[in-house]
Amino acid sequence: MPIYLPIAELTVNLFHLLGLGVVVGTISGLFGVGGGFLLTPFLMIYGVPSPVAVASVTAQVVASSTSGTLAHLARNTIDLKLGALLVAGGSLGAVLGVIIFDVLKSLGQLDVLLAIGYLTLLGSIGTLMLVESTGLSFRRKQAGQTAQPRPRRRFPPWIRALPFPVTFRRSGLVVSAIPVVAVGLIIGVIGAILGIGGGFILVPALVYLLRVPGKFVVGTSLLHLTAVMAVTCTLHALRNQSVDLILAFCLMIGGVFGAQVGAAMGRNLDARQLRLLLAVIVLVVAARFAYGLIVLPDTLFQSNRIDAGMIP
Repeated sequence: MPIYLPIAELTVNLFHLLGLGVVVGTISGLFGVGGGFLLTPFLMIYGVPSPVAVASVTAQVVASSTSGTLAHLARNTIDLKLGALLVAGGSLGAVLGVIIFDVLKSLGQLDVLLAIGYLTLLGSIGTLMLVESTGLSFRRKQAGQTAQPRPRRRFPPWIRALPFPVTFRRSGLVVSAIPVVAVGLIIGVIGAILGIGGGFILVPALVYLLRVPGKFVVGTSLLHLTAVMAVTCTLHALRNQSVDLILAFCLMIGGVFGAQVGAAMGRNLDARQLRLLLAVIVLVVAARFAYGLIVLPDTLFQSNRIDAGMIP
């Protein structure tokens, strides 16, 4: 069933879009990660213009993450003060990211830079996950050995030395506002350029850098994701008119169904097997971008015939 995407200026099969949403939603539900870092590359490989793919995925991410944010608000598992600083930095990063996005687009280098960015990002994530999942068995001690509780780690000296300390009573932390805003800003820039929420970067940063208690990590990350992606989506829509709501809606419908399927499948699989499988999927997508960067296209340039009356 063909449908026309007005912003992408592309006719696609509706069931292909729904199927793509189901696949990414299944991956999201199966592995417990946001699907934006895979959805945008899949759309670009499918043939959707990269500016439309990046901008439309931000709309899909906002729609899919809002319910999770509201659920964590109801459970009171969000540090609102910490989230506000992250959102402030992320919003500024989104503005900078959209400006960089526009510059790259005007220079005609957007597709190349996106391919390099995704190759680097997915290659790094996939490699780290592969090493972590395959090395888990080697790090385990003899069966039945009792693990000793680890002492609570303190902030690194360079973070403790930073000015502008802020007390986050909800999380029980006292830390400078500078690294909090900086983390939000960096993820905002990356998200605006690549069309990803950045939760897979923010969650480790909250855990290992800012030492946020696990109870508040996911909810605070979702709050940042929803707010910053809403800002990014609005900026892309106003500056570039590149948000295709029909595309985003089809992906969202498929993603909701796929997330339920993935969550049900994940109950029967071992956590280490899940990480290993996700690492393989991510590396395959990264290899596809590497192939596109290395292999020459069939035609190195394209010429179009225009009517003489169109020449001023």
